[in-house]
Amino acid sequence: MESIIFAALIKKLKIIKSKIMTKKLLLTTALMLSIAFGFSQTKEELQTQKAEKQALADAAQGEADAIQAQIDALPGWRVGGFGVIGGSLSNFNNWYSQAAVNNSSGNIGITFNGFANRIEDKYFWRNSLTTNFSWVKLDNKDTDLDSEDFEPTTDIFNVSSLYGRKLNEKWAASALMEYRTTVLNNFNDPGYLDFGIGATWTPVENLVVVIHPLNYNFVFAKNDAVFESSLGAKIVADYTRQIGAIGFKSNLSMFQSYKSGDLSNVTWTNSFSYTLWKMIGVGFDFGLRSNKQEALNFALGNYDATAVPAQTEPTFANVDNDLQTYYTLGLTYKF
Repeated sequence: MESIIFAALIKKLKIIKSKIMTKKLLLTTALMLSIAFGFSQTKEELQTQKAEKQALADAAQGEADAIQAQIDALPGWRVGGFGVIGGSLSNFNNWYSQAAVNNSSGNIGITFNGFANRIEDKYFWRNSLTTNFSWVKLDNKDTDLDSEDFEPTTDIFNVSSLYGRKLNEKWAASALMEYRTTVLNNFNDPGYLDFGIGATWTPVENLVVVIHPLNYNFVFAKNDAVFESSLGAKIVADYTRQIGAIGFKSNLSMFQSYKSGDLSNVTWTNSFSYTLWKMIGVGFDFGLRSNKQEALNFALGNYDATAVPAQTEPTFANVDNDLQTYYTLGLTYKF
């Protein structure tokens, strides 16, 4: 009898335990569904809040940009600039797969573009500075005949100042001074100094076109037989623009000599930058130049009158005026 009662009690306890486990399972499932539903609601609410805040931020940024445009349109000084820094360093020891098994090498490039412009209702005064310097090094540690120093390669220095009295919204009578030379090597040999007068056209806010039919190009150089000053026409076109994180500047400077086309020259430089974080970004510079006087001076410097077979002496008539080019890629810093 007792065993029957004990078995019945055990059976009843099992039924009660089963019911309790079922209730726990139902409660756990309900709790998990509630948490999942609550999380889903919270995520959707946060996304909605983020969209609302982003809309407010975009509207505020639009208002700030509009206010900045009004500030930029006010008379007074406008100063700014950005630069590019690029470079690499390497060192090899016992690297047998290359000719110089022990060497250290590197290259460094620095570019800066700056401006200081004063814009008034009746006149303007635009000043700009462009520099581009680079150095390269290849030191073979197994010989003392090569250089261990960084040797300059790209060497550009250009400063200009343009003054104009406004005739109307787009045209002005103007005077320009522009100076170009090298700094690291052969300073002012050659150096070019332009003085001219004429007109300046500003069809849009960021584009300045200088047209000076009366311009004298002073050339400073030791080799007077090649480099010669002359009167001619000067044309300069400069476009500078900032669109969000992207900034770029393009400058074309051309001199057409009235005396001879051999004394003419043209230089076109371009700078691009993209801001990644605060004032730091990446940038790319490249430039083109054509200058027959420089080409002839270089050819004469490499001419050997005693060479066998005999070389033809370079002249303006037979010199190869190859297009001069450069580029720099690296980090930028916006001022």
